Amino acid sequence: MNRAKVVKEELFEQDTRFLAVYVETTNSCVIMLSEKEDKLGTMAVAVPKPKDLLGPVSSSVLLGDKNAFSARIFAEYVASKKGKIAMVSVYLDKLSEMQAQAFLMHLLEKVLRAESGKEAATT
Repeated sequence: MNRAKVVKEELFEQDTRFLAVYVETTNSCVIMLSEKEDKLGTMAVAVPKPKDLLGPVSSSVLLGDKNAFSARIFAEYVASKKGKIAMVSVYLDKLSEMQAQAFLMHLLEKVLRAESGKEAATT
């Protein structure tokens, strides 16, 4: 029985620290993206379509509304990329969603690369 994979990453952009905590299990991924410190923020869930059905990923905001757009977009992205249920939390303190979106996407890609590197190293 495999345990959950956990990855922590950070990124410094425009004198701001962006953090990510990524947890992956056999059927899901949970990601917290935040500014300055690890905090829970607006949370969205996305569920990929079964492989035999065509169509977009379905998603919904579970908690909060401040960063709903980013949380949904990132949850849908991860669900489609990993083929698993994805829950993504986005917490921003000073920056707006639009200001932080590119930085958070870069951080998310960094986390996904680190996770797949770990997987390749362990198999």
